[in-house]
Amino acid sequence: MPSRSRIRPTITRLRSGAVDAFAVWRRRLLFLLGGIGVGLAAVLMAKLADAAQEGFRMILSLSPWMALAVTPVGFGLCTYLARTVFPNSQGSGIPQVIAARHTATASLRRALVSLRTAAGKIVVMALGLLFGASTGREGPTVQVGAAIMAAVGHLTPNRQPGLILAGGAAGVAAAFNTPIAGIVFGIEELGRAYEARTGGLIVAAIVAAGLTALAITGNYTYFGTTDAALPFGPGWIAVPVIGVLGGLTGGVFARVVILFARGLPGRPGAVIARRPIVFAVACGLGVALCGLASGGAVYGTGYEEARTLLHGAGGGALDFAPLKFLATLFSAISGIPGGLFAPSLSVGAGLGAVFQGAFPGVPVAALVLVGMVAYLTGVLQAPITAFVIVTEMTQGHALMIPLMIAALISDAVSKSICPEGLYHALAAGLLARAENRQAG
Repeated sequence: MPSRSRIRPTITRLRSGAVDAFAVWRRRLLFLLGGIGVGLAAVLMAKLADAAQEGFRMILSLSPWMALAVTPVGFGLCTYLARTVFPNSQGSGIPQVIAARHTATASLRRALVSLRTAAGKIVVMALGLLFGASTGREGPTVQVGAAIMAAVGHLTPNRQPGLILAGGAAGVAAAFNTPIAGIVFGIEELGRAYEARTGGLIVAAIVAAGLTALAITGNYTYFGTTDAALPFGPGWIAVPVIGVLGGLTGGVFARVVILFARGLPGRPGAVIARRPIVFAVACGLGVALCGLASGGAVYGTGYEEARTLLHGAGGGALDFAPLKFLATLFSAISGIPGGLFAPSLSVGAGLGAVFQGAFPGVPVAALVLVGMVAYLTGVLQAPITAFVIVTEMTQGHALMIPLMIAALISDAVSKSICPEGLYHALAAGLLARAENRQAG
């Protein structure tokens, strides 16, 4: 019969093992609940965005000229709320997530991805669309997803950076119904390096968020399906042509946004820094003027316009892409909360549609998809994310190789104009300003 001295250590080990197993499963349950929370937030933001855009259309139905008053005042209000009531909610939200992952200051990390910031992001993002901003909801969903998972991470602080990455990736996946793109975006853009121990966490969060969104909205493809193909031949010339154009315009967009974020040199920069709300009002006026010139086509996310161009339901005006470009640029530099994904896809769709008829035998859907990938790559400098996300959103697998080529060309051209990646340059600026405040 074993002695008590031998039994007690065994019992202690069993109890310790049971406690460790309970802790592991408790963490997994928390991660699952966090992923479900991201999915619910993504659905909520989609519903709010649609309702806000419908509200703005109702305003315009009274008179298109009302935008000249409503949009500038709305931009001023959104900027005021983002700067004073909900700080760190400005812009797309993706730079905040990147900065939160890289900062060693716990207080700054909490401020960038707090639940208060996430709530403000949702509210002010919807207000921006209600006032006609050319913004999207997908970037904000990344910050909200990261905030939700970071809140879970407070119970497991040693895993918090990985949770922030997983939450941001889940936000992309749930917003677009593109799980593979969520994984790729998490690795290519948010992480810029693959972490093996985080891979399973990213997939688990994406699965939980994606299933939650699917349970509520059903299975769908973001832009609908297309079977467009690009037979090998002279029509392939369109790929490098659109790739170069997308890289040029996307690179210019990114460079201008970075320039304004860092502050213009001289007196103009000082005036903007002293009066950011007045500057936002001026940007809102610019968006309203673009909206009037386009007949109202450039307001909002641009989802409907891009979908129409993709499925050939409309020829697409030649001025749609440049006016949508300007409206999105004004919205981005104003400082109001809002993302770039959907408007960038819309601009890219317009760029591709311009070449309809220029390349005989090439379906317009193929040109539109190549334009989407080229311009999105030019803005983000994340070529893998760009062609994966567009392929998943349309099930356009027949165009995978042309889309890859367009992305690579666009990425090279964009980097020649803007050597820094947009989101990472903005994140570096956030961190630098935070360090300066601490030093001061």
